[in-house]
Amino acid sequence: MQSPIQFSIEAQVREYLLQANRFDPKQMPDLTDIEERWEAIANAYLPDGVPEYQNYPLASLGWMMYVGMAVAKCWDVDWERYSQEENLYIMFRDMRGYDCMDEAIAEDVLRVGKPEQDAVTKIVTHCAQTAHDIISHSGIEPSTPQAFVAYVDALHALYRMGAATELYALGYRMQLM
Repeated sequence: MQSPIQFSIEAQVREYLLQANRFDPKQMPDLTDIEERWEAIANAYLPDGVPEYQNYPLASLGWMMYVGMAVAKCWDVDWERYSQEENLYIMFRDMRGYDCMDEAIAEDVLRVGKPEQDAVTKIVTHCAQTAHDIISHSGIEPSTPQAFVAYVDALHALYRMGAATELYALGYRMQLM
């Protein structure tokens, strides 16, 4: 079940992505395989992302959207192979390190050229700013257990929306059968 923070972030990010023609207007795609990796990815990400949040909140949040995109791309390319990876986040991070993970994912996993990289960066930045604004205006006191839960909920929302965005970019559309 989604928390109010996660629900709010997903709803606002979805609206933005719909306007940017980066999201299936019919419904959220099935993310079952991608969701199964969430807990392990989050647990591996938190030691890297939490310390960055204080000074670089948009990177700390946005990198998880890139991770969601990358997991979706792996799902499309060869899920049988990539589902055997112990932790996909660590694989992505170790390509070039945490600070350059956005570039590594865009270039080496998503394999997009410079104009598309700029477009993806703009989208991720906007979505991370939306998540940060929702957390900041939630009334939750910083550095509390509730703030940590809100941060994790925001990461989860961005992970899911990143995956949905990439699946849409790859041509997946929900259709009635």
